Amino acid sequence: MKKEFKDALDDSPIIAAIKDDAGLARCLSCDSRIIFILYGDVITIPTIVEQVKAAGKLAFVHMDLIQGLSSKEVAVDYIARSTQADGIISTKAPLIQRAKELSLYTIMRFFFIDSMAYHSIEKQLKNTKPDVIEVLPGPMPSVVKHIHKMFHQPLISSGLISEKEDVYALLDAGATSISTTDQDVWFL
Repeated sequence: MKKEFKDALDDSPIIAAIKDDAGLARCLSCDSRIIFILYGDVITIPTIVEQVKAAGKLAFVHMDLIQGLSSKEVAVDYIARSTQADGIISTKAPLIQRAKELSLYTIMRFFFIDSMAYHSIEKQLKNTKPDVIEVLPGPMPSVVKHIHKMFHQPLISSGLISEKEDVYALLDAGATSISTTDQDVWFL
């Protein structure tokens, strides 16, 4: 992982995740050096990314949530060529692999709904090797601790995080950062 991204992660225990234009406007003044973009479409995403970059922040586009993008690798090519995005977020291994080929930072998102997810993550990470792992839902410090011990790489915990205590518990369990759409948490 490049130093710029590692430093931004270290400086951003809370990452602002935006889901609409109101969140975009507010995140530009928060302390997070990293912004997760969870909305938009093929027409608006270049402008959204441009606004995040103009504020001096790293922009990560969640590929699975942008309307009009396919789940094919060419969608990553579009983001790389048509925006100033620093990286992508996805649950799809081929998109992560293509982003790595294009020198974008990569965050692979995993949902933990049962114990089989532990086996899935191990298999996926052997083949994909993203820069960072993101696990959902967030308020699961024991899961974060277990994954952190298994894989010694940066880990972001996301989803359903709305209390200061959740943030501290997850960071204490080994998360590098947490991401949330809860704007009150951005300014803790």
